[in-house]
Amino acid sequence: MVIIGCDFHPSFQQIALLDTESGEYRQMRLEHKEPARIFYESLRGKEVVIGIEACGYTHWFEQMVAEMGHRLRVGDAAKIRATMTRRQKTDKRDADQILLLLRENRFPEIWVPTVEQRDLKQLLIHRDKRVRMRTQVKNQLQAIALNQGLRLGFKLWSKEGLEQLRALPLMPYARRRREELLELLEGMEPELAALDKAVEQEALARPEVRRLMTHPGVGPVTGLAYVLIMGDVSRFCRARKVASYIGLIPVEDSSADKQRLGHISKQGSPLLRFLLVEAGHIAVRRDAELRRCYSRVRQRSHHAGVAKVAVARKLAVRLYWMLRLQIEYAQLRVGPYAGKPESSRGRK
Repeated sequence: MVIIGCDFHPSFQQIALLDTESGEYRQMRLEHKEPARIFYESLRGKEVVIGIEACGYTHWFEQMVAEMGHRLRVGDAAKIRATMTRRQKTDKRDADQILLLLRENRFPEIWVPTVEQRDLKQLLIHRDKRVRMRTQVKNQLQAIALNQGLRLGFKLWSKEGLEQLRALPLMPYARRRREELLELLEGMEPELAALDKAVEQEALARPEVRRLMTHPGVGPVTGLAYVLIMGDVSRFCRARKVASYIGLIPVEDSSADKQRLGHISKQGSPLLRFLLVEAGHIAVRRDAELRRCYSRVRQRSHHAGVAKVAVARKLAVRLYWMLRLQIEYAQLRVGPYAGKPESSRGRK
């Protein structure tokens, strides 16, 4: 077997290689992409295990080693770094440390989505970016309208509101800016409609997403994002780990008898956190338990943002149990799970 510890960078990689049969050990620096392809191609036919830290810009590398039949293991970068006690950090030391963890079977491997899941996630990311761009365009147009005394709020985007916006007397450059922004907005609408349709088709094609969509406030975008980002939910042994994975639990710096809690950790997917908070806005209107949760936290903390995060966390846990137990929203509210706290569901 050939074990390789790889310290991956966008333009090159530093590797530490060990052949367990011959005992051969060597360090190499491989430039991307062709030199790296030639090297790994020379190992084709052997049992090869490659370990890398979780980082960006690795898709081409993962696809390449998969085509060659090599096994790639992706590890938690923070946990790998925590195993290094010396304060000297170099690429060679990093590669050696990954190799050591692989040899001693201590490599902190993490879950990696499939190629198809990653591609679908690109659809959600693209839609999210385009929605944010549309929001920026609308905010600029609202500013132009307000500067001219036109206060219509969301009614500005109605047919009558847009006509009033176009009729505003403006100076030449302000008029040019208005016309170009309106042109951008008109071009974005059909594009976003096509993206929404694609997301809806992908969501309806998956039974687990359709199950999540039975919960109030959860639509195709939120349901599909939850399934793609969380992956196989059975890998989470309890609900608190789900909230931690998404970054909806507070940071903690406690010692002895003092407990110090801060803001939420935000260590998970920003997209999923944003969607859960947005879904919570609608869910509190249609679900009595979530509405009580929002009101209770709102009165206690005197801060609407804290209450929204609390609802988002509760919603994330609910969706977890709906997938874990393969039940729909109606079954969550009645039957053996009704009235039980989300953290205790599914335990025996």
